[in-house]
Amino acid sequence: MTSQAADRPEPVGSSRRSKITPEREQEFYDAVLEQLRECGYDSVTMEGIAASTRCSKSTLYRQWKTKPQFVAAALRSHRRTRCIDTGSLADDLREAARAAGELSGRDTKLLQALAHAAPQDAELQRALREALVEPEIAALKEIIRRGVERGEVPADHPALEYIPAQMYGVLRIRPVLEGEDADPDYLVRFVEAAVLPALGLT
Repeated sequence: MTSQAADRPEPVGSSRRSKITPEREQEFYDAVLEQLRECGYDSVTMEGIAASTRCSKSTLYRQWKTKPQFVAAALRSHRRTRCIDTGSLADDLREAARAAGELSGRDTKLLQALAHAAPQDAELQRALREALVEPEIAALKEIIRRGVERGEVPADHPALEYIPAQMYGVLRIRPVLEGEDADPDYLVRFVEAAVLPALGLT
């Protein structure tokens, strides 16, 4: 059973999105993130968010359609992909690591709240991938593309395809293995010790 099945919207007469201010929209997102941190994904309901923000449940469904879409939109509002372009592939990777580390501690509780739910909910998995994973991977691939164009590393270098898995894999796994967030200092040291040598950039 997917998460939205137990939280089915009431019939709505129109599928047209409601007009709400950016401030009001952020209020909805903040309420979702707060409930995620405090109660976990399964406890978040459209009805609960509607009650806490004093709006109708149908308004939320018109705006976001399903709970997974609503949660993914809230997470996306919480993050901004930085445009990194220092002119050097090595420095770009350091800066990307630093930026990811800055988000790590802040996002830990949110990611833990979703860790159990996502594998059991295909729509949530898809929404999270579109909202969080794909923009981060695209930004990292753009950094790599520019490095290749500048001739810093050959396009067929076998290590290139593994950089996203290295960068974001260690970000997610350190709390599990060591009980600590992958903070900026840790990730930059990881890039310098493992990623740059693999690319021949020292």
